[in-house]
Amino acid sequence: MRWALGVSYNGQAYEGWQSQLSGRTIQDKLEGALGKFTQQRVSTLCAGRTDAGVHGLMQVVHFDTELQRPESAWVRGTNAFLPHDISVQWARAMPDRFHARASAIGRRYVYSLLESPVRPAVEAGRVGWVFRPLDEAAMCAAAQHLLGEHDFSSFRASACQSLTPVKDLRRIDISRRGAYWRFEFEANAFLHHMIRNLMGSLIAVGQGAQSPDWMAEVLAARSRDAAAPTFSAAGLYFLGPIYEDHWGLPTHTAAYDWLP
Repeated sequence: MRWALGVSYNGQAYEGWQSQLSGRTIQDKLEGALGKFTQQRVSTLCAGRTDAGVHGLMQVVHFDTELQRPESAWVRGTNAFLPHDISVQWARAMPDRFHARASAIGRRYVYSLLESPVRPAVEAGRVGWVFRPLDEAAMCAAAQHLLGEHDFSSFRASACQSLTPVKDLRRIDISRRGAYWRFEFEANAFLHHMIRNLMGSLIAVGQGAQSPDWMAEVLAARSRDAAAPTFSAAGLYFLGPIYEDHWGLPTHTAAYDWLP
């Protein structure tokens, strides 16, 4: 039987999603908890791998098992063996044709950014930080150059394993609430470090170091050297994959209402 889980996590203490020899990853902790709950080895596959320090509001994974458990038991039983900063939010029995990664038709991220003369304290590790004022209109104008299907090589990490740098960036929404900026991204898929590299360049425009039209030049260059440095992972959240409605999976978790 195939099961899907929605998983939330604070990524500060971990070396990203994907299993490592150190055992200090989200996947290692989740599979360890599932193994203790089921007394069997459980291997999971996720919708989108996240880097060290990146948070997840609704990572989706699937796994196969012969065990029969109600949905609530998979949630409570697995959470009983997880650390406090990782939590299964929901569980659903799925048909065998469902695949957490391949069935996704899109993915969503948000970057939460504090604009303040003073570095964050209570929210340290949960928001990015800039101390120079940002120009919203300039960043929105720059973002328009990025929308659509493009070769995003200029925003691709050297270690990226994607088969192609061509992605369809469908939406970038930039908004502000008090001292906090919210940058929301939606695409069919993302390259390794793509959003953090986009953030570095958007902030360069927002602070007046570059013009909005510079973003088009960076995109056309198809060279990582053309863009700004990679920005901090601290404020980056994986909002989760997008699936077609017929799968019947949740689209939000409670943390969506908390996020700055």
